[in-house]
This record gives sequence, C-alpha cells and structure tokens, in this order.
Amino acid sequence: MSDLVLVSREERLAIVTLNRPPVNALSQEVLDALEAAFAELSKDETVGAVILTGGGDKAFVAGADISEFPKLNSANGEKLSRRGQEVFQQVADFPAPVIAAINGFALGGGLELALSCDIRVVAENAKVGLPEVTLGIFPGYAGTQRLPRFIGIGKAKELIFSGQMIDAAEAYRIGIAEYLTPAGEAVAKAREIAGKILKVGPLAVRLAKQSVNEGLDLTLEEGQKLEAALFAKLCDSDDQKEGAHAFLEKRPPNFKGK
Repeated sequence: MSDLVLVSREERLAIVTLNRPPVNALSQEVLDALEAAFAELSKDETVGAVILTGGGDKAFVAGADISEFPKLNSANGEKLSRRGQEVFQQVADFPAPVIAAINGFALGGGLELALSCDIRVVAENAKVGLPEVTLGIFPGYAGTQRLPRFIGIGKAKELIFSGQMIDAAEAYRIGIAEYLTPAGEAVAKAREIAGKILKVGPLAVRLAKQSVNEGLDLTLEEGQKLEAALFAKLCDSDDQKEGAHAFLEKRPPNFKGK
C-alpha cells in the first residue's frame, strides 16, 4: 500500500487519510493510491463505515496537482477527467457509508472528492470551492454534476462560474456539509457519526445506501420498485430476524451482517 494514502482500522471502522501534506494535492499517484485503498477495503465485508480525511491540519485536499496541467491537451485532458471521475465514483459506490472529515481546504478536486462521500463534516477553519475557472478550465471530477444535486442549480452555477471560495459556515448553511465543527474536531465528529452507524444492522445500512444511490437515477415509480426488492432481500436475512427478536425481548441486537 502506498504511503500517499494511509489506511488504519479500528475494528469495523476504517480511516483513510490522504497523506501528502501540507495540501494533499491529488496527483495521479495519489488517485492510484486512493483507488487501491478503497478496492482493498471493499474486499472486507466487516467494514461498516469509512472516514476519509487529509493529513496535517491545513487541508483536506487543496486540489489537483497543478504541476501536471501545462501538459494537458484535449486527448489527455479527457483521460484525466475520466480517471478522476472513476476513482471518485468508486468512493461513492463503496458499500458502506463514507464520511468526509474536511479538516482544512477542500478546493477543486478536494471538494469533488468530498461530494462523492455520503456525509460531510466541515471544520470551521476550512474553506471550500471549485476554483478551476481561475485556471481556464472547469471542474472535471464530477463537480459540475454533483454540486447542483446538493445545493441547487443556481447556487452551484454561481460557485462554479466565479471560482470563489466560501468559508465553512457558508458551506454548512447551503448544504455542502451536514455538520460544522470547531477547528480540529472534524475527525472526532466523523467518529461520532460512524459510531451510530456501526450500532445498527450493517446489511440494512448497505442496502439502504444502494437504494438511495441507485434510486436517484430512476423515476419515483422505478425507485419504489427497487426499494421494495431490496427490502424483500433484507426480510430473508438473519439480521432482520435478530433485530425483531431483540426488540421484542427488550435487549440489544447482535447483528452479524448476514
């Protein structure tokens, strides 16, 4: 495993840290290491939640590695964009919930990476934005697609077209992040959220994530059919039986993820 992305485990919780301080820039090597880290974690069904954060105290990810940009042309530019999209989609599709602990700057590809996570916690000292237009390009790692889905078309266009950075409080206010914490406490809050997730049925959480993610691309009618099919799958699980018996017997459930 590359030391550009560190993975640690605390029982069913995995912590993935982009380790290229002070800015944790997303070079192609970092993208490769991030892909490898999530691919390896996906092999372990005991992983119930993932926290994704940046090394150091300055940045979550302050953007792509701009030193790679002068060599871009239409051919390798499309390849670069598709590569980032694929890696971030891997994060979005990870079976267990992924929580972004935004402990500093999340700019360009950094914000796009955070948007690929399920839940975002932002520290009050952080700043976020998509400044790509200041470099003569625009967000290419799905930022033009994900941000409008989070905060609405008008506000997303304003941020993308202007390239402006906003502070953590504004990011929280407009819905980019679900939680706002004091500086230095983003990871602690992410742990708290993960702890709540890890107490419930792991199979139920995985299928709920699948239902939400896949349902967003369907009509309401199609989404409800998907929901019913996944609900039915849970009804055949040991966890569903254990959850019901534990409730009736007034005891904590002992879920196995099966």
